[in-house]
Parts: sequence; structure tokens; C-alpha cells
Amino acid sequence: MRQARVLTDPEFKRLLAVVAQRKHAARDRMTLMLSHLAGLRVGEIAGLILRDVFEPNGDVREQLRVRAGIAKGGHERVVFMSERLRREVIRYREAIISNHGDRDRPFLLTQKRTAFSPNTLCQLMGQLYRAAGLDGASSHSGRRWFITQLAHSGVSPKVIMTLAGHRNLTTTQRYIDVRDDMMRAAVELL
Repeated sequence: MRQARVLTDPEFKRLLAVVAQRKHAARDRMTLMLSHLAGLRVGEIAGLILRDVFEPNGDVREQLRVRAGIAKGGHERVVFMSERLRREVIRYREAIISNHGDRDRPFLLTQKRTAFSPNTLCQLMGQLYRAAGLDGASSHSGRRWFITQLAHSGVSPKVIMTLAGHRNLTTTQRYIDVRDDMMRAAVELL
């Protein structure tokens, strides 16, 4: 099976520009940001509820909680949110979320105001990538981008493995994309 395409920075910008023109732009952008900036799996994104993302007082958490019930393998984990992702969550909250009263409400809602199933969210993400003309990209592209960016930034493999929620380093290594420009830059370090 072919691996999901890892986007380049210009491709990611193009994807966000296409998403900005859509009816549910804020929700769709948030979906992509959770995939690319937190490395979450589509099932984890679909399963998030408000309490996973927000403190009881409404502040954005510094660490996103991936409950065992939505995590692959049933292993709860904490995902640290970058300042960039936290700003994206605030942006989304201001655009979409009007009531923090029900903390068990899904974080992302379909147009029918219900929770996404992982399959439906996977299909939505595929539509977003196709709309941007990004053949070979899928709901796993953001996760691969996240892991690849960390690896090429010199982050310890053990840290990447933990952030990805993997139990085995070889699994993490399969996610890392290598392109000609990356190899060229690597040898220029010598």
C-alpha cells in the first residue's frame, strides 16, 4: 500500500487557501491543523470533545488529552500543543464555538451539528486535498508531515515516537519522508 503524500510548505499553504474559500472553512482548517500540527490520527480528531481541548474556565489547554477511548490501541496519551496550534484553537473557538457549557460536546461538528465518525472525517479530509489538487494526499498526510518535520528538525527519535503515540521506533521511522531537497541540504552540512 502506498503511503500518504507529505505536503511541501507551498502545497500546505495552497491547501489552506482552498479551505478558506469553503462553507465550513473554520472547522476544516482546524481539522487540518490538528493533523499537521499535533500529528493526530483521524479517529482521534473525530473523537475530541471540548474538555479534551479546553480547561474548565474555557482557556485552551497546553496539552491536548487523547482519551483511551479514541486513541489507537486504547492507550491514552497527552499531546503537547505548540503555540501556533493553540492560536489556531483560539481562532476556531472565536469563529465557531459559542457555548462552552456542555464540555462533552464534540470539538468538531458536521453540518448536521453531530459528531464526525472517523470514516466521515477521513472522507472530508480527502475532499479537501482533492480540491487543492493534491493527488496522493489523505487523512494520514498531516500525521506524516508532523513526524517528518520533527525528524528533519533534529528532534530525538524517542520524543517523536512518544508524540506520535507509537510503541515501536520502527513504526515511527516508516512515517518519515525523505526528498531530494532534504538530502541535498544534509550533505551541504559537511
